[in-house]
Amino acid sequence: MEIFKAAWVALFLLLSGDFIGTFFYHVPEHIFGKYHNLIHHSKNRSFIHYAVLTRKPLVLFNGFLAVFPYLIFIPLLWGISPIGSILGLGLAECHVVWRHTSISESPTPIWISRICNKLCITTPERHCLHHQDANVAYGDIFTFYDRPAQAWYRVLLLSKRKFSKKRIEAGFLLRSLREKP
Repeated sequence: MEIFKAAWVALFLLLSGDFIGTFFYHVPEHIFGKYHNLIHHSKNRSFIHYAVLTRKPLVLFNGFLAVFPYLIFIPLLWGISPIGSILGLGLAECHVVWRHTSISESPTPIWISRICNKLCITTPERHCLHHQDANVAYGDIFTFYDRPAQAWYRVLLLSKRKFSKKRIEAGFLLRSLREKP
């Protein structure tokens, strides 16, 4: 019975962490952020390496924000199954490492790709699509978050444009008020 509890806790952690990470961190970071695109979608894909090179340790905070959606559930899930909590975090970290492997050096075997496709799990090849075009292939672990994430991306982008337009209009209004005697 404990093994089933651990498996459900690990699965819940992966599903909920990927959901919150995708919709409350990853997609908004593409619209409003700076460091994710600067670091993760460049040749230098290490927040730690970039923070040391640029001497900007605040960059590490952005890397922490990517992990935070998984950590927020640990206090709740630990009480249900410590083993499941550790398993979920371990699987999430293994998936981060795996999806960032070089597909030219180590392509995913076809049989693993087929299993991953059936289970809606992101493969390195699919994640590579996201690095090539940051507007596609959302969902770090699960591919079924991609379509809703793209819709969320468009909503946030429209919001940003509307806000920017109103900010520009407000700036013009303030300048015209200052110029009038």
